[in-house]
This record gives sequence, structure tokens and C-alpha cells, in this order.
Amino acid sequence: HCIYILPIVNEQSLEIIIIENGMLGNNLPYPSQVISLYNSQNIRRMRVYDPNQAVFQALRGSNIEVMLGVPNSELQYVASSRENAREWVKRNVRDHSPGVRFRYIAVGNEVKPSDTTLARLVHPALTNVHEAIAFHGLKDQVKVSTSVDTTLIGVNFPPSQGAFKGDVRSYIDPIIGFLVDIKAPLLLNIYTYFSYANNPRDISLAYATFTSPGNVVQDGANGYQNLFDATLDVVYSALEKAGGASLEIVVSETGWPSGGAFGATLDNARAFYTNVVRHVSQGTPKRPGKAIETYLFAMFDENNKEPQLEKNFGVFYPNQQPKYQLTF
Repeated sequence: HCIYILPIVNEQSLEIIIIENGMLGNNLPYPSQVISLYNSQNIRRMRVYDPNQAVFQALRGSNIEVMLGVPNSELQYVASSRENAREWVKRNVRDHSPGVRFRYIAVGNEVKPSDTTLARLVHPALTNVHEAIAFHGLKDQVKVSTSVDTTLIGVNFPPSQGAFKGDVRSYIDPIIGFLVDIKAPLLLNIYTYFSYANNPRDISLAYATFTSPGNVVQDGANGYQNLFDATLDVVYSALEKAGGASLEIVVSETGWPSGGAFGATLDNARAFYTNVVRHVSQGTPKRPGKAIETYLFAMFDENNKEPQLEKNFGVFYPNQQPKYQLTF
């Protein structure tokens, strides 16, 4: 489960930092304690990866906005019929509204186009859940989308030439068309850590952690000082080539582990989280001045996850003490 938060001025300059609150640990706080921590840190948004009644109960009346996931394991159910999708939305959204403020329904997370079982379900699931949201009178409050990752990208340099892989177009194009029609954002998971760790020869630590003193990549008139912006603009370019020029991107996951693998240190993670929080209000070179709604992964270290680095993405320790001094 994922929880995220962050305040700020008006919709045009809204800076959003969200923390994802996972539950794969045996020493984590109760949901009510998590909500209290969110409130004490002024975190105003949260991502929850699948329906959890205890979390909904804790959220009631908190005024925290929620991104709720339809987990991949339930895609078959909601894709198979409108009635099923209406039942799912009633049980997990309508019955908890308006006490719980739902902002997005993320239908599936990082479904691979090569997964022939799941990939064919995403578009009908999106369609059915969107119809169900309208059926239950929530269309003006809740946006429906899906979370994708950057493995769908085929051309990733320079950012202006970004393009999806040819063999994923049959999967992603209908999703893009759907999002354009309903005016919902694409949800994108970005991890500059993995880009750096997998290719430290070509990608510097400074470029991946927002600490480069100057531009690393020059792409026409646009200069890139960090990999986060470059990755976002690659995907914006890919969307433009696939009929999605009007779409906004919400960064539905980003983070850096503090231990357990190459480059995963407390100092590196501190630099990344501190700087991404500071940076997202500025937008990217392709879309300057347009703050990037960004969900940090994750709220807590989760000691039941594998491999080792997956245990260390928390920005708080399980005892609720902050790992880094972040201002949300």
C-alpha cells in the first residue's frame, strides 16, 4: 500500500509530494497511526495499492486524497463485466465516499504488454471502472488511469526523440486514446536509481540524484540537469507520437533505497528524496512551470520484502521516526 502527501497553493502551482505506504513488514504502525503521522507531517495525499478496509476506516474524515489501486490480481474480475466493476467500485469507493476522498483509481500497476494474460485486460478494465465511477455519481471527483513503467520506452535519447517500443503500441495506444477521451493523466513509475545502478558508466550519480552542477544533456533548446526530468520528457515525447500530446503525467512512484545494493546508501537516498521534493514544483524543460504531481516510494522500510534493497525504500523507519529531514 502506498501513501503520499503534500500541500500547496493553487492548482496552477500545486506541488505534490506523495508517500507510498507499503504493508509488507511485520513491524509497521497501525493504519490509524499512519494517518496520524501523515497529518503531523502535513502530507495530504496517499497511494493505496489495493483495497484495505482498515485503511479506509482510518482515512475516514482525514481529508487525505487517495489514489486507490485495482490490483493486477483483480483485473480479470473488473474487466469481465460492467456489473462486476460497479460492484467493485461500490464496495471499495462509493461505500466509503465522501468520508474518504478518492482522487484516482489506478487500474493495474506496471502490467507488461508481453503478459498475454493481464495485458488484454487493462483496457476493458479501465473502460468498465470508468463507467462504474460515472454510474455511482463520482465522475467529477475521481479520475481513472493505469500505472506504467519506463520499460515501455524504446527510444530514450535524446528526450525529444522519445518513443514507445513498436511492439507495445498495440497495448499502449488504446490506453492513451482512452485517457485522452476522459481527460485523465497517465500514471508513470520512474526510478532513476535503477537507471544509474544498471548503467553507472553512462549515467552519473549526480545526474540521477539532482546534484549535477550544470546541464548533462543538451537537446536543442532544452538542457537537462537531472535524469528525472529527462525521463519524464522522454515519455511526454513518446505520448506526442502516439496521439497523447494533451496528456499530463502523474509520477505514481519514485524513490531510492538506502541500503542493500550498489549505490543504495543513506546519503544517496537523502540526496534524491530531498532534491526531488525541492524540484517537482518547477516542471520539466518540455513543460516548465507546471508542477509535477509526484508520489514517493515509500512511507516505511518493509522488512518482509525481497531482495534486500526492497526493504530500504522508506522515508520513515517503522517506529515512525524520519529517515531524512524532508519538508512536504
